[in-house]
Amino acid sequence: MNALTLDQVLTDAENLPLDEREMLEDLLRKRRIDSWRVETTAAAAFRAGKLKPQPVEDIIAHLRAAK
Repeated sequence: MNALTLDQVLTDAENLPLDEREMLEDLLRKRRIDSWRVETTAAAAFRAGKLKPQPVEDIIAHLRAAK
């Protein structure tokens, strides 16, 4: 798969109709908020001692399964 550059993505986004560009902006903002919530929740759980130590291999396997 060919990786797109940021410039290519921006050019493609600029070529979208206005309503689709607005929808794209809204979707990106919502995804950014969701990511922030997940990171914040994980950090809070870590600080509260709710996360158990795990082998790195288990964490990587869990992340790969979540895709």
